[in-house]
Amino acid sequence: MDLPTFRYHPDPLATGAIEPRPITCACCGEPRGFVYVQPVYATTDLDEKLCPWCIADGSAAAKLGASFSAPAPLQQAGVAQDVIDEVSLRTPGYSCWQQEEWLAHCNDACEFHGDASEDDVEDASDAVKADWMQRYGKTAKQWAAATRDYEPAGDNAFYKFVCRHCGVVRLGWDCA
Repeated sequence: MDLPTFRYHPDPLATGAIEPRPITCACCGEPRGFVYVQPVYATTDLDEKLCPWCIADGSAAAKLGASFSAPAPLQQAGVAQDVIDEVSLRTPGYSCWQQEEWLAHCNDACEFHGDASEDDVEDASDAVKADWMQRYGKTAKQWAAATRDYEPAGDNAFYKFVCRHCGVVRLGWDCA
């Protein structure tokens, strides 16, 4: 069975949000060959117990009260409520050191592409750097310090987001 399509998280296998592993889904009760392995916000423990299909169709949110990312960053960006609901309730989330921050651009949520590669950070355009500095209140000197010796999945984390409309790259940031 093909994995469902997630508009705002186009390759959850590559980002590590979904893994090929047999489970019986806590929501639908079906034996599945894939499991969601990132944070689940719910009143019961649903870690590594949900299939991607129950996330995509909203049944994990509706039946179990599950959500997968905080809506506040998208609300603050002025994104439409239906998009916020799709990202927070029907899209695989991602792990970070603090609270995840789903980025937006062109009045829409961006696609999440996982940890930024070393090249994404080293070759970041002036516009990408300026966007990062403005959003996090940092200087060029602080950009240089934050990106020095960057490695994906390290203590100083950069997350790659891509605008679905204009293709601009935005970097989310978090550190241990």
